Amino acid sequence: MFETLKNAFSSKEIRVKIYATLALLVVYRLGCFVPLPGLDASVISSLSSEGLLGMLSAVTGGSMSQGTLFALGIIPFINAFIIMQLLTLIIPKLEKLSKEGEEGRQKVTQITRYVALGLAAIQAVGIMLNWNNNGAVKPLFSMQSNWLTIVFGIIFLIAGSVFCMWLSERITEYGISNGSSLIIFVGILSTAGTVILNSFTAMKTTPSLVWNFIGFLLLVVAIFFFIVFVDGGERRITVQYAKQVKGNKMYGGQTTHIPIRINGSGVMPIIFASSFMSFPTMLIQMFGWTGGFVTFYTKYLTPYGDNAVGSVVYYVVMILLIVFFAYFYAQMQFNPDDVSRNIQQYGGFVPGIRPGKATADYLRRISNRITLFGAIFLAVLTVVPTFLFNALGESLGFASAFSATGLLIVVSVALELNKQLESQIMMRHYKGFLK
Repeated sequence: MFETLKNAFSSKEIRVKIYATLALLVVYRLGCFVPLPGLDASVISSLSSEGLLGMLSAVTGGSMSQGTLFALGIIPFINAFIIMQLLTLIIPKLEKLSKEGEEGRQKVTQITRYVALGLAAIQAVGIMLNWNNNGAVKPLFSMQSNWLTIVFGIIFLIAGSVFCMWLSERITEYGISNGSSLIIFVGILSTAGTVILNSFTAMKTTPSLVWNFIGFLLLVVAIFFFIVFVDGGERRITVQYAKQVKGNKMYGGQTTHIPIRINGSGVMPIIFASSFMSFPTMLIQMFGWTGGFVTFYTKYLTPYGDNAVGSVVYYVVMILLIVFFAYFYAQMQFNPDDVSRNIQQYGGFVPGIRPGKATADYLRRISNRITLFGAIFLAVLTVVPTFLFNALGESLGFASAFSATGLLIVVSVALELNKQLESQIMMRHYKGFLK
C-alpha cells in the first residue's frame, strides 16, 4: 500500500487526481460542521447516541448527531442506487436501458438521482419531525411557532444531501476510486477518530480502562486481518479454448480461468439486511409513533429494548436476511447460464464437464457453495464482533462508533482504492499502448 502511494505520487496525472480527491473530501468535511439554524445541538446529540440515528451519525462522520448541513450525507443516494439495482431485475425497460452502453447508463443514473432526491425529501421531513417532537427545534426570529425552522431544516437537509451526491460524482469523475465509497469511508474514519480522542479523557480519570482500550485495538486488528484474508479468497474455474482456424490464422488453444470471489457481494448483503431491519425503527423514531405495537416491537424484535429475547430474534432474522441477500446479490452479479453460453460460443469448455447445460449446472453449484461460505462470513462478522465491541468498548464509547459493518466498508474501500491506484500506475507504464 505504501509503495503504491509512493509510485502514485511520482506520476503527475495521478498526483493531480489524488489532490483533487483530497480537496473535494475536505469540502465535504467542512460541510459537516455547518450547523442548521434553530436547532439545539445538545438534544440532537443525545437522540443520536444509539439506535438507527446513532448508526447514521457514525456513517456521516458525526453530522447527524450535531444537526449540520450534511446530516443526511450520501445515504439517500446509496439507498436510491440499491433500489435501482433491484428494480433493474424486475422492470424489463430498466434492464434494457442498463445494457444500452454509456447512453443507457447515463439515463439510469439520472433516474437514480431523482429517486435519491425523493428519498432525501422523505428522510428530511421525518428527521425534522422527530427532532421537533423531542424538543430539539427552536423558533426563529422570535416567532412563537417552529414551522419556519422545520421548513428551513428540510430545505437545507435536502440541499446538503444533493450537494454530497454532486461531490461524490465529481470525485468519481476527476479523482481516484468511487466517490460515494470514499465519502462513507471518510465519515466512518472521522467518527472513529473523534471517539478515540475522547476515550483518552476517560482513561485519564479511570486508568483501568486502558486494558479495555488495548483489548479493543487488538480485536479491531484481528478483524482487519480476517476481512483482508477472506476478501482476497477466490475459486478459479479452469476454462480451455479449442484451436480454431479462420482464414490463414489460428485462434484459441489457450487456458484461462473464471474467478469467483468468496465475498463477491462485498458489504451489500449487510446493507440490504440492515436497511430492511431498521426501516420500522426509522419510521417509529422519525414520526414519534407510540402505542402497544411500538412497545412490543421495540422490546421483542429489536436489540434496543433491554430484552434478551429481542436481541436474539433480531440477530437471527438478520442472519437469515444476510444469507438471502447474499444469494440474491450473487445472482445479480454472476449468471451461470450466460457464462456457460459465452464459453460455448467461443469454443471453450470446462475440463471434465460437457458444454451447455452441464457447464451451467456445474458453475451454479460452485457459485452456490461459495456464496454460502461468503454469507456465513458476513453473518459471523455482523453478529460476533458486535457483542465483543459492546463488552470491551461500551465504557469508552466505542460500541456506537465501531461496528463490523463499518470495518468491512473501511477495508473494502481501502483495498479498492489500492487496486485503482495500481491499475492507473500500470496504465502509465505502458506508454506505447497509450500512444
